[in-house]
Amino acid sequence: MPQSSPSSSASPTPLLLPDLLMLTAGAVDAADRLIQAGRRAVAALVAPDGAVDGEILERHQYAAHGLAWAATYARALREMRAWALRLDATQRLGELEAHILQAAFGEYLAQLSGGLPLSQVEMIRPADLGIAAADVAAFLGEPVSALIAAGTAAAARLRLAELIRDGLDGGGFGNEALDDDTLVLVRDQFRRFGAEAVTPHAHDWHLKDELIPIEIVEQMAELGVFGLTIPEEYGGLGLGKLAMCVVTEELSRAYIGVGSLGTRSEIAAELIRLGGTQEQKDHWLPRIASGEILPTAVFTEPNTGSDLGALRTRAVADGEVYRITGNKTWITHASRSDLMTLLVRTDAGEAGYRGLSMFLAEKPRGSEADPFPAPGMTGGEIKVLGYRGMKEYELGFDGFEVPARNLLGGVAGQGFKQLMATFESARV
Repeated sequence: MPQSSPSSSASPTPLLLPDLLMLTAGAVDAADRLIQAGRRAVAALVAPDGAVDGEILERHQYAAHGLAWAATYARALREMRAWALRLDATQRLGELEAHILQAAFGEYLAQLSGGLPLSQVEMIRPADLGIAAADVAAFLGEPVSALIAAGTAAAARLRLAELIRDGLDGGGFGNEALDDDTLVLVRDQFRRFGAEAVTPHAHDWHLKDELIPIEIVEQMAELGVFGLTIPEEYGGLGLGKLAMCVVTEELSRAYIGVGSLGTRSEIAAELIRLGGTQEQKDHWLPRIASGEILPTAVFTEPNTGSDLGALRTRAVADGEVYRITGNKTWITHASRSDLMTLLVRTDAGEAGYRGLSMFLAEKPRGSEADPFPAPGMTGGEIKVLGYRGMKEYELGFDGFEVPARNLLGGVAGQGFKQLMATFESARV
């Protein structure tokens, strides 16, 4: 494709940069250089002798966390451009796709230079990583500055909105460039399911703040949602992470709560597949894949947020069981679930991540009248404005029993590593 136009399939518009692909190439390189500057600066903070020092890392975790976010943004831009190149090579990079590309680069580049919003109250800026002002100035050269100006312009965003406003009805939010017949069939199947079985009823579920009907869950199980990435030898479909993304996107198109249902099973299955004993894999994976059991992830605690190293819920060995005591919060789908992937502290004397263990904690499925019938376990609903259909809960444990055989992998102190392994698996 000539570098003077944004696509071979559509003529340039005044709102689109005429050399979009060339500019994005320069911006990707600039972002990589900025991340390398950040990596050097953070390494000087946390690894003064060449190896990461755990105690120093704890003191500078804000910078390390911010570097991970920034690197993720830079990688996302590289993948966005790769997507556009695949489309352009086959004459499919139209006006909508070019606007998506330009807007994504404009916004992410602006945040890389001006500040990444980690949360409602946290912002990480280049200076927080130790990046020198000269490196930021070099980053803001012509490709980056041009893309920020064009990609964040109000008129360009309005045009993008016009192009996608009928997407919910027509299914068109740009060409995904899946280039895989199986993925296309999967996408179309779940788009039909969402349109026929979910969309007509979703608003009523939301207004009544009801759980997604169990009949919908059962239909999803029949379609293979809960075993998408589980290997075939354990009863799953053995598809990749991209298939999970496609299915989640299509179900979320119909109703976000339905789209999120499968992720709970995905988390549990990955933990067991990567960190479980062979006996645990044989016992749990087929039941998760079939939808016989519904898992939930029980990690977050009050006043700790995402700082897993600060978790205080503890498990004490008592013969053939562990007794769990503590509190968890923002636990999705907790009442209806049958299995909790439960991250707790098994070594009270070990601070930080090393004292954490993961348990496969069974519980009876609750009801509206009795949401948590398990001995040693209580819970209350956290009312939310949106994202309904599975409900959020606060949980309390007071001597809740988990068989010792349900310690993931059979070895204590591996919980944090086991959880991180699932992120690494998702990345590759």
